[in-house]
Amino acid sequence: MSNIKEASGLHKQAAIDHEEAAKHHRKAAECHDQNKLSDAKTSSKSAMDSCNKAQKHSATACECSAK
Repeated sequence: MSNIKEASGLHKQAAIDHEEAAKHHRKAAECHDQNKLSDAKTSSKSAMDSCNKAQKHSATACECSAK
């Protein structure tokens, strides 16, 4: 039962991380549309950081579910 709760929590955290990355990607796109290249660069960096975090949490969650 503990493994089920752990897996659920890990998947939820991965989803939150992916949603955060998507938010930064949308912001970067908006900045590009408005020709705000410096802001786009900042948002892109945040998106990359969020994507890396999300990927790690996704891998952990999926490994936990596969047990």
